[in-house]
Amino acid sequence: MKRSQRLLDHAVTCSKLAKRTTDKQTKIRLKRMEDAWRALAREQDWLDGEIAPVEVSRLGRRTGAGQSPA
Repeated sequence: MKRSQRLLDHAVTCSKLAKRTTDKQTKIRLKRMEDAWRALAREQDWLDGEIAPVEVSRLGRRTGAGQSPA
C-alpha cells in the first residue's frame, strides 16, 4: 500500500465521523482534519515523485509555468 493511501484512509475516517456527528464544532474540526490528511497525502505523493511540484506564491496561489505570482 502506498504511503499516501494510508493518509487518505485517515481522511476518509474523518469524513465519515463528520457526517455522523450532530455537534457543529466537532463537524468543523473533523472536516479540517480531513483536509489536513488530504494535504499530507498530496505532499507524500510529491515526496515519492508521483506528482510534479507546484509553485505556490506567498499568497497561497498556485502558479504554472510562465505565470508570475500575483
